[in-house]
Amino acid sequence: MAYNYMTKEGYEKLKADLAELKSTGRAQAAKAIAEAREKGDLSENAEYDAAKDAQGMLEAKINELDKIMADARVLDESELDTSKVTILSNVRLMNKKVNKEITYTLVSKAEADLKAKKISVDSPIGQGLLGKAVGDIASIVTPGGQIDFEILEITVG
Repeated sequence: MAYNYMTKEGYEKLKADLAELKSTGRAQAAKAIAEAREKGDLSENAEYDAAKDAQGMLEAKINELDKIMADARVLDESELDTSKVTILSNVRLMNKKVNKEITYTLVSKAEADLKAKKISVDSPIGQGLLGKAVGDIASIVTPGGQIDFEILEITVG
């Protein structure tokens, strides 16, 4: 079984999102179906079909989040090792191709947010960094070609 390792913050956000979908989301979907049903013949009612499709997508999303929550393991950042890159590591890197520094935090797929510099451990860069130590060079094949990153610093929190 693969666990979804998460920060406490990420876990709480996911829990809140799931609760919102189960309450408000389901209520809105049921209301849309009821309103469309009132418009008559269901066999030729595009609004009804659209509302049913939206309800199906909502239930699929709820199911996906339920599975993530079931396999979630909240990590205590104070117990993480900073001698090598692991999930929840903050990694300061030097992109050798453009000679520019960047810092990423490695997180679970559910918490990934590129704008916040949080990358998934399942992404090509995340996979390439896992297990590396300060001073190591990670050669990572990205959609834009191979990039060498030097690990400058590993911190947590």
